[in-house]
Amino acid sequence: MFLSGAKNLEAKKEWINELNVFPVPDGDTGTNMTMTIMSAANAVKELDNADMKTVVKAISSGSLRGARGNSGVILSQLFRGFAKVVSGYDEVTVDILSEAFEKAVQTAYKAVMQPKEGTILTVARGAADKAVSMKGRTKDIVAFCEAVIAEAEATLAKTPDMLPVLKQAGVVDSGGQGLVCVLQGAYDALIGKDVDYASEAEAAPAPTKTKYIVEFVVEADAPLASYQLKEIQAKIEKIAVGEISDIKIAEEGAETVAVEAPKKEEPAEPAKEMGFVSIATGEGLTSIFTELGCDYMIPGGQTMNPSTDDILSAVEKVNAKTVFVLPNNKNIILAANQAADICEDKQIVVIPTKTIPQGITALITFDPDASVEDNQAAMTEEIANVKTGQVTYAVRDTMIDDKEIKNGDWMGMGDSGLLSVNADISVAFKEMIDLMVSEDSSVVSIYWGEGSDQSKAEELGAAIEAKYPDLEIEISEGGQAVYAYIVSVE
Repeated sequence: MFLSGAKNLEAKKEWINELNVFPVPDGDTGTNMTMTIMSAANAVKELDNADMKTVVKAISSGSLRGARGNSGVILSQLFRGFAKVVSGYDEVTVDILSEAFEKAVQTAYKAVMQPKEGTILTVARGAADKAVSMKGRTKDIVAFCEAVIAEAEATLAKTPDMLPVLKQAGVVDSGGQGLVCVLQGAYDALIGKDVDYASEAEAAPAPTKTKYIVEFVVEADAPLASYQLKEIQAKIEKIAVGEISDIKIAEEGAETVAVEAPKKEEPAEPAKEMGFVSIATGEGLTSIFTELGCDYMIPGGQTMNPSTDDILSAVEKVNAKTVFVLPNNKNIILAANQAADICEDKQIVVIPTKTIPQGITALITFDPDASVEDNQAAMTEEIANVKTGQVTYAVRDTMIDDKEIKNGDWMGMGDSGLLSVNADISVAFKEMIDLMVSEDSSVVSIYWGEGSDQSKAEELGAAIEAKYPDLEIEISEGGQAVYAYIVSVE
């Protein structure tokens, strides 16, 4: 039933992606939920003659570590709660399933600091309430599942009445729809419907690796020492976009000598007190975070939410007793919190940065001489003072916040919603800035990315400076995908 539910979700993921309210080119709810459940499905497929306890442990652990995005994390918490009840039995009955549904919802709600109704949580609770109401009333599991799914579908249909933004966009909640797909798929297996359990990844041909031979000449004023050759080796390793092998460095005319790739070893130095892991996409933004002292960067963001396991792996690479994690995206915070709960060998402190500018501010605020607690308080306080705006393009027609949006329009989005819409990116940008700037503002930082360039960014910066002469304008290359501009006003 679980594998069938996972397969049905995977099959519907693109449709679920399209249900996202904001028509940006990164609708990823379906993708995140699918990657989450497939992490668990793969763990289940690897089991051999497993009993109930082993199966549900694989479901729980696999989904927790593979969880991506808020919807994926909530889905993993639903499985976690469900597994806590079911793992104690060899066979499940209607009464046991009722308890499991109830525990699933309780666990998921606890994982979210400020639960919002009209979401996947609401759909899950509707299903659980129905499950509890049937406890002791029937022993027919098929009838039980039919009633629970019908209630989940009915609750999903009501989500636009709970969240006005859904009603205006004319869609139901995408996370809730994903959950319904899982339940419907599980039901298909229960009633004996033929299901192909192979995932898209398994059906697709294995990717072929392409090898490149790169040659260049280094001219030095004097013969290089062995340590300098190793430095060249390290630099080549650092800039490579693939796996490096067979590196050979030698003086011209001499016999070529292979330089062994450096072995990964445990750090010899004692662990420092505090370190940083941050999430961002774009070479420029990555460089900015690194220069400000971030120890490890996870590539990702709005278009690619890292999993809980990705964050745990990154933290493991930082030689520090306490590691601050900067998600820099509201859809990554839950996965980071989940990593903090799972990690056992070091302390993870999540600073709830929702945007790239907040992450940069957090790093600037950090004081290496202060305590973990003081730094956490200071960074959390400072990021609240940062206003963020992001400019991207619409991928479909819709209506948000009473603003009509056409496919291809440019949208300026602020911390709390849509600020501007226009077919002209410059107009959309300027209207967004006008709504962000106040009499307390002093600095505007512009990070340009995909869809812009240095000259266009400088032109917009000059226009802001002309209108607001008291503001200091800073322009940097971000290199981020999807968003032509990321702006902070402080």
